[in-house]
Amino acid sequence: MNPVRAHVTISAPREEVYDLIADLSARPGWCGHYQRDYHLTRPRASGEGAGARFKLKARLNKTYVQLTIAEAASPHLIREDLRMWRLGRTRGFAEYELEPVGRGATRVELTVWTEPATRLDAFKESLGGRRWLKRQLNKSLTRLRRIFEDERQKKPLERATIAGYEPAKAARFGSTV
Repeated sequence: MNPVRAHVTISAPREEVYDLIADLSARPGWCGHYQRDYHLTRPRASGEGAGARFKLKARLNKTYVQLTIAEAASPHLIREDLRMWRLGRTRGFAEYELEPVGRGATRVELTVWTEPATRLDAFKESLGGRRWLKRQLNKSLTRLRRIFEDERQKKPLERATIAGYEPAKAARFGSTV
């Protein structure tokens, strides 16, 4: 599929925006509208090697996506490797480029690109997947901007945990609780 691009300008310092985007456990807070069953695949939630898995909420589509942060160059670039569709055959990437704009503002540009492994995967992507993805990316970047700019938003962000982690059964390493 040709690259799908979306961008937004956020009134916040580049370092703060970078920290939130690089933290995979915070993704459900601004990408949760099109991702279902989101969980971390590794204990580390940010930086190179961090990973997550989720299911896309597309109509008539059961697509699982596994992403891994391949490159994290603070504070200007985050590149994620993607594997999707059946058995992770389709590879792709998502790339966040952060550029300072003026004083105290950041332009975030998101590019998503996939390379279908089979003709069937290419056919599935051609059935409106590109337009749907562009709408979802634009909405998620708008939600990201709202996190930084909306003064009324006081509730904490929704966060993901590691798959299978149950706090009630976790070891208490030195705590007295």
